[in-house]
Amino acid sequence: MNHLNYHTTLLEDSVKHLYYNLGIYYPHQLDMMEIADYLGIKVYFWDISSRVYKKEIIIDSRLSPEQQWEDFGHELCHLLLQYGNQILYLNNLFLKYQERKANNFALHFCVPTFILLKYEIASISEGIPFITKTFNVTQKFAHKRLIHFRNQLQISKLHQ
Repeated sequence: MNHLNYHTTLLEDSVKHLYYNLGIYYPHQLDMMEIADYLGIKVYFWDISSRVYKKEIIIDSRLSPEQQWEDFGHELCHLLLQYGNQILYLNNLFLKYQERKANNFALHFCVPTFILLKYEIASISEGIPFITKTFNVTQKFAHKRLIHFRNQLQISKLHQ
């Protein structure tokens, strides 16, 4: 996937800015607990589904480390951008919108574009094992992220 003329989105720029402020430039630096600590967020691992509670993130202790990292990205979006008890105040359509936004944020947070651009990935099928291992995410998540990345590359080509 050639990405010489890749145009970043506002979300990608925001994630890059966050990580640069944290001194994170490489995949091996992506550590959930260190990121949470820097942001002043308490993280707990409990035997319940992952969620935000008050100003804390609860991660499902029954999940794999990869799923926990993905859930952390998702819940961090809720905490940073959508804090509050959504169920009490929002209609179902808006809740679905917020969930989609949090899912999209997690894709970019867990596999940041500015780091992804450092690698040459020939195809989605070849990239999945690399992304899974390099960014500590599940195969399903890596697949979604690479499809999204490929689509953004195609959009960037249209704007040349």
